[in-house]
Amino acid sequence: MAEPLVPGPSAHRDQTPSSGADEGVVALPLVGAEKAEAFYVAPNWKLIWWRFKRHRLALVSGVVLLFVAMVAAAPGFFSTQDPNETNANELFVPVQWVHLFDQGRLRPFVYGVKGERNPRTLRMEWRLDESQKIPVRLFVRGHEYKILGLFTSDIHLIGPAVSDDSVRIHLLGTDRLGRDQWSRLMYGTQVSLSVGLVSVFLSIFLGILLGGISGYFGGVVDLVIQRAIELLQSLPPIPIWMALTAALPRTWSVVQVYFAITVILSLIGWTTLAREVRGRFLALREEDFVVAARLSGCRRGRIIFRHILPTMASHIIAASTLAIPVMIINETFLSFLGLGLRPPAISWGVLLQEAQNLQSIVLAPWLLIPGLAVIITVLSLNILGDGLRDAADPYT
Repeated sequence: MAEPLVPGPSAHRDQTPSSGADEGVVALPLVGAEKAEAFYVAPNWKLIWWRFKRHRLALVSGVVLLFVAMVAAAPGFFSTQDPNETNANELFVPVQWVHLFDQGRLRPFVYGVKGERNPRTLRMEWRLDESQKIPVRLFVRGHEYKILGLFTSDIHLIGPAVSDDSVRIHLLGTDRLGRDQWSRLMYGTQVSLSVGLVSVFLSIFLGILLGGISGYFGGVVDLVIQRAIELLQSLPPIPIWMALTAALPRTWSVVQVYFAITVILSLIGWTTLAREVRGRFLALREEDFVVAARLSGCRRGRIIFRHILPTMASHIIAASTLAIPVMIINETFLSFLGLGLRPPAISWGVLLQEAQNLQSIVLAPWLLIPGLAVIITVLSLNILGDGLRDAADPYT
């Protein structure tokens, strides 16, 4: 059954959506008079969903991000090998693409690889061996891993159909230590995405809290918060990040460095949102609905969270979705420069460290694939944020 869409700002209650002849009404295939009036009684989240569904590119981006989130939740399921397992006999093995059809039949396989020692450079050179076909299938058993740190499993999405441990496939090749790049990319997705999400959550919380307090109460509180924001914004971000991350003790564990990087990124990234929230609070605190709520005896907390903040939902959603890719990029380039996460931690920035020199890129161009993952994720987040902003804006 067709769903009603929201009429435009010029639509009136007595208007019925048509095939698009009216300029202010969104065309809808409505069935029955009750459907024509459904948007008047629909909750706000349903109105947002109806508007969001019309943004096709944002829907596609949402599907891409859903897959990325699934990988981040269970990277071991999508990996094929232990990401930290090294193999000195398989250095810089090329990408083994999956072929779906074999002699006209749906039988996925990958070609084997064959290495030969170059007599001049003494370097191992690999090439695909088309005479060897390794069948692959879904849901195979392999190394054990934990899902969300709670459940142990050894089922993997894809792997070789042969149960022999000596038969291994490398969907994205290997690095200079013989580690499987596909598996490392899956685990790096979990770290990089979680750093971005946690950092943005802390930044949004600090921005809304301090910006709201500054704009609603004003006075000395506003003066102190604004001077602190100006102080933080006057500092050059890259040297500050470098100084703070370089100050981290080298004896810290990977987990400690992870949380330290998250806190550093969030403490520096809240100032812009706080300024924007303060400006909105200054404009809204004298509006009629806020004055009416104050006169009716509402507490300050209720006025802030139930009356003022909902009117800023579209801006907060847009700021959140657009801040996540910024945090991901910040973590990536800090780790790329060796100032963020360090091995044995696995993140997109750590993976890109392998492609820092021209020799590695010439020998193994597939080491740049983590950069493609960063581009796809950041672009999808930006498009999704644009769609959510338009859907949550009551004036669209």
